Amino acid sequence: MSKHGGGEPDGELADAIKESFGSFAGMKSQLTEAGINVQGSGWGALAWEPLRKFLVVEQVYDHQGNIGNGTVPLLVLDMWEHAYYLQYLNVKGDWVKAFWKVVNWEDVAGRLRAVQCLDLAL
Repeated sequence: MSKHGGGEPDGELADAIKESFGSFAGMKSQLTEAGINVQGSGWGALAWEPLRKFLVVEQVYDHQGNIGNGTVPLLVLDMWEHAYYLQYLNVKGDWVKAFWKVVNWEDVAGRLRAVQCLDLAL
C-alpha cells in the first residue's frame, strides 16, 4: 500500500494481468468480488499459479490454509473487520473502493518478478 498508489500497473505486470484476465478491469472485478463475498473474515488474493504461469484470483477465509495449492499471493485484499470497520463500518464496498486507490503496483510487480525468477530456477 502507498499513499501514492492506485491507478493501473504497467509493464510486465499489466501484460500478465491482460493475458490472465483479458483486462485490468476484469481482474479488478474478480478480486473485488472475491473480497466482498468473503463470508466471515478473510481475504481476496491475486496470486501466481506457477504450473500454468498465470495469474489467478483466490478467496481465503478465516485462518484456513485454503490458498490455492502451490500459488503465491502477490496482492491481498484484507476483508477482516479490523481492516475497515473503524472507518467504513460494515460497508465493505466503500473499503474496497478505497483499497484500489492505495495499491502499490510497483511492489506487486516486484513480487511477480521474484516469483517468476523462482520459476526459471526450477
